[in-house]
Amino acid sequence: MAEFDYLFITNIPRVARTAELSGATRIVIDLERIGKEERQGRGKTLISDHSIEDIPRVKAVLTNAELLVRTNPLHPGYEEELEAVLAYQPDLIMLPMFTSVDEVVRVGELIAGRARFIPLLETASAAAQLPDILAQPLVDELYIGLNDLHLSQGLNFIFEPLTNGTIDLLIPQLKAWGKPFGIGGVARVGKGLIPGEQVLGEYSRLGSHSVILSRDFHGDYEHQDELEPGVSLQLEIEKLEHFRLQHKGRSEPRIKQDHLQFVLAVEEIVRARP
Repeated sequence: MAEFDYLFITNIPRVARTAELSGATRIVIDLERIGKEERQGRGKTLISDHSIEDIPRVKAVLTNAELLVRTNPLHPGYEEELEAVLAYQPDLIMLPMFTSVDEVVRVGELIAGRARFIPLLETASAAAQLPDILAQPLVDELYIGLNDLHLSQGLNFIFEPLTNGTIDLLIPQLKAWGKPFGIGGVARVGKGLIPGEQVLGEYSRLGSHSVILSRDFHGDYEHQDELEPGVSLQLEIEKLEHFRLQHKGRSEPRIKQDHLQFVLAVEEIVRARP
């Protein structure tokens, strides 16, 4: 595992290879479809067209980056789906949209050490059960997904859980746990409703060990077949890494100042929305 992981979502081998060479340390195959459109809204979210058959094709081109597979949530056919995924020996399995510790235990037992296990915490119910989830020995890491989490709280903007105390309440438990955890997604430096470097500063304040390079990072394309023309993925990851290292060296007063500016930016966006 790298000191800090940059996650890049793609099922296209040549894009995965480019992302790896550019500094992405984890490539994500995203199989999640069940319930996603109903939760996030028809036409408002990108529904992945990735398949289990993409796993060996992408795995074959990677030399250093780890391969992470996000499965569907636990469902009646989950065991068969998981066994088909594990047959290709991914490095990590991510379970989305769990609502109880029993689901985490069930999937951890099914994985049985054949890949590292990362529950994706993105519901208010899961957040309320965090101590019991972290007590499970089969959990290797944890990731906090802000999109579905803010929807589950009835909020209007994806970054509100970072400013309303939700994530801050979880962080002491995660730090005491002592294993890696990641938070949310990030846009490019200078891009996004809140610039990527400012969002990364907030994740750094909270102690995150990884981040997903979002659609706003590499261009709002539909099928991930081509990166946005003129965008150097390597240069953009290097820019983020530059700011991440700067954020690590901040003084406590500067961290508080940056957090206040982040809160004000979120509040301004929320006020402007209907």
